[in-house]
Amino acid sequence: MMTEPRWNYLMDMDGVLVREEHLVPGADAFIAELRENSVPFMVLTNNSIYSPRDLRARLHRTGLDIPEDSIWTSALATAQFLDQQRPGGSAYVVGESGLTTALHNIGYVLTDRDPDYVVLGETRTYSFEAITRAIRMVEGGARFIATNPDEKGPSRDGSLPATGAVAALIEKATGRAPYFVGKPNPLMMRSALRNLGAHSESTLMIGDRMDTDISSGLEAGLQTVLVLSGISDASTAEVFPYRPTLILDSVADLVGNTANPFKSVDT
Repeated sequence: MMTEPRWNYLMDMDGVLVREEHLVPGADAFIAELRENSVPFMVLTNNSIYSPRDLRARLHRTGLDIPEDSIWTSALATAQFLDQQRPGGSAYVVGESGLTTALHNIGYVLTDRDPDYVVLGETRTYSFEAITRAIRMVEGGARFIATNPDEKGPSRDGSLPATGAVAALIEKATGRAPYFVGKPNPLMMRSALRNLGAHSESTLMIGDRMDTDISSGLEAGLQTVLVLSGISDASTAEVFPYRPTLILDSVADLVGNTANPFKSVDT
């Protein structure tokens, strides 16, 4: 008799667990059930500003108890990628402490003199001087890496330019396109799977965006769940040539079914 697979979970953070600093209803019960049943999971975010410790504190304020080692950021994925590509290298970084700390932790030297890489991440205070230096270093032969392709992010006052928008500026000035590590690059998913010790065949990716979460999940060979608690609505999935495995209102629909998530749609 064949046994059902034990499912592992990867999930986006914003729009899946929290939205605009508020808990998505039922997300606390979902995370609690995963932890109580020792179900392996990892929370993913393209945000490279914060360290896992910072994000744990942010999530805890909303009522979610998520360990640091269950949080995987584009900064960590970028650091792991660079450590595999060029161990002990050097980088000029435009970004915040989440990115610089990740690179320090793999033994990278951060420098503005002949670096191996220019690494662009997200920051709330993009400096024209820093961007100009990055352009000149890329022109001088530094390889161009960006943590994620998101073009804008939210704030209380409206949209803010994000990593993808600034990367486009540098690309336009240099003629050199960056390599984006974060979603929708399936590399982000595979690095999270390795850190989770999970296999793609028994892992679900939960996200609120078809063009990043679901796309990268599919390309990494995962089952995918689109939740409607964030950016996407029911009609969004119809626009794309691919479909998620499940479409649910939110992760609250999985409570009681985390061992077999497909029971949530059984008739």
